Amino acid sequence: MGISSFMAGIAGSLYAHYISFIDPTTFYIANIVLVLTIVIVGGLADLEGTVLAVFVIMLIPEALRFLDLPASVIGPLRQIIYALVLILILMYKPRGFYGKIDLK
Repeated sequence: MGISSFMAGIAGSLYAHYISFIDPTTFYIANIVLVLTIVIVGGLADLEGTVLAVFVIMLIPEALRFLDLPASVIGPLRQIIYALVLILILMYKPRGFYGKIDLK
């Protein structure tokens, strides 16, 4: 826990130096939801599943860029696909892709 806190502190200080200004509005709820979705889909306590989930979750919006749809459709479609991926993973693989911890 201490090592994780140390690494998070280093990352936060590097980020603050990079953007040169820290404001609470920098961290939106959408970013937190995205990170939690990646952790849940990948599986708790497993690095390989989380890396695989990053590729799956981050490629969804990139694949939608190639569709010839207006922006007013792409935004809700992306959220619907996120929800479907999350529901399907939780239904068929409740521990995530390679999860080691059961959430029961």
